[in-house]
Formats: sequence, structure tokens, C-alpha cells
Amino acid sequence: MGRERFRVLGVRSSDPVMSVVGPMGLATAAGTALLVDLADQLGAGSVRTLADLAAQGPRLDELSPGRTGVAVIRAGRLEAADSIILIEQLAKRWPAVVVRVVEPGWPGPVVPVHPLYPGWLSPTTVEPAVWQSFPWSTRPPGPGPVLPRLRSSEVRRMVKGGLPTRGRWLKTWERVWEMPWA
Repeated sequence: MGRERFRVLGVRSSDPVMSVVGPMGLATAAGTALLVDLADQLGAGSVRTLADLAAQGPRLDELSPGRTGVAVIRAGRLEAADSIILIEQLAKRWPAVVVRVVEPGWPGPVVPVHPLYPGWLSPTTVEPAVWQSFPWSTRPPGPGPVLPRLRSSEVRRMVKGGLPTRGRWLKTWERVWEMPWA
């Protein structure tokens, strides 16, 4: 899987569940990635935060992955604008960086994630996005990959800080790395 287009991608969703599972899916699909939680809410993660790295400097073992898989770091009390330089520094040695974006202002490319709820809850945006299907889903109103349905046990695992298991859902996320995001 080549990631020539982007090495750092933000992920945002107005849906509280998708705002957690979306970044985890994209990071896991990369194989080895750093997941930066600007919302400071993910249950998993290191003890040190981006704020600690900014104040004390990163340790050598924090500058690059020591193993395959996903590492999670919270922002701490560091504003999104202040974290940009530090994230760019970390991205030089990490194969992929996923930033969980919850507020406007992230300057890099952002992948919107929308659930395909039915009826009056259905999304109306036509922007390119990643669309999460459900058993009762409608067609997406805009371009972008449609994620296969997730089992409720997978959703619960990710909301508790676990990573998704391999399958069609992650295969779809792998394609997201190759798409043009603005």
C-alpha cells in the first residue's frame, strides 16, 4: 500500500461514534501509524501527551515507531494550532499520522466521515467523504467510499479504545490513503 499522496490525514465527524471509530479505522488500515487525538478523549494512549512533548521535547523512542501497529497520543492542554509543528516533526519519521479533528482549524487534509442514517437523519452534504453504512442505509449523497456495516461488538471495542479487526471494513479504509483530500 503506497501513501505517496499523504502521510498526515485528519479525520472528523459530527457523529460522536464515528469521530472515534473513523480515526481508528484509518490508522489501523495504514499498518503502522501514530494516532493523534486532538479531542483528548480516546481511552487508549500513552501517558505523555503532545503538550508534554512540546514542553519537554520528544524522547528518541517517541520520534518513530518501535513496532508495527497503532500508537495513540493525546493532545493534552495544547491547542490544535500549537500542535501542528510538533505533528509535522513526528510525521517525518512515522509512516502515517492520523489526526482526530473535532474543531475547525486543522490546516491539513481532512477526511470527513458521515453515517448513512435513513430519513430525516440522512446526510445532505455532497462533499467527498467516507460513508458508514447501516442495515437501513440510503445511498450516499456525495462521492467517496462506502464502508461496510460494522458489527456492534467491533464498535464497542473501538469506543473502549481497542483497534478494529481485519476485514472488509479495514480494506475500504486502506483506499482512503490514496484518495485526494482537501
